Amino acid sequence: MKKFDYQKLADELRHKGIENDCVLNAIAQVPRDQFVRSDLKSYSTQDSALPIDCEQTISQPFVVARMTEIILKRKKQPEKVLEIGTGSGYQAAILSKVIKEVYSVERIETLYDQAKKKFEALSLKNIHTHYGDGHLGWSEHAPYDAILVTAASPEVPSALLDQLAIGGIMVIPIGDSRHQALIAITRTKKGFKEQTLDPVIFVPFLPGTR
Repeated sequence: MKKFDYQKLADELRHKGIENDCVLNAIAQVPRDQFVRSDLKSYSTQDSALPIDCEQTISQPFVVARMTEIILKRKKQPEKVLEIGTGSGYQAAILSKVIKEVYSVERIETLYDQAKKKFEALSLKNIHTHYGDGHLGWSEHAPYDAILVTAASPEVPSALLDQLAIGGIMVIPIGDSRHQALIAITRTKKGFKEQTLDPVIFVPFLPGTR
């Protein structure tokens, strides 16, 4: 089996502006080839999004690193993170290297099953997976120190806001198929503060399961 060098990818992301050493170390450690289709493994070291099963994508490594870096910039280190949209499982795998407990929800059963097997094969025991509608979050384990949403929505689902801890941060792409921006939402004792970050492109955040 071919071994891929992800240190070069980490170095490239540092050059592009990712500063957090823990995030860069995670990029260097996690074998991205295990999360892409077999016919695309040779592209796994490139900083680009790639198609996966069920007409979904594995996000560009820079975006994965950027979203992870944002939640780590909090004064208090987040210990419990909710990810909405497990997809390939790569974002959750990166999170598992820098966060104590990762809870990930996926609405597409095929992707849910595939990701769960990948986490088990890589012994990523601190990732907890749930098959369900991401708009509902995972209230059983709330509140969360951070919530990452890996699909674009025209608005933020209220259930996710409710599951964010006081002082916690949510990172979510907001917009339509043509225009999207990464938004950081911080919950305070008085309400929510919103900050617009980077332009991005994500698959749509759809309701229900399939």
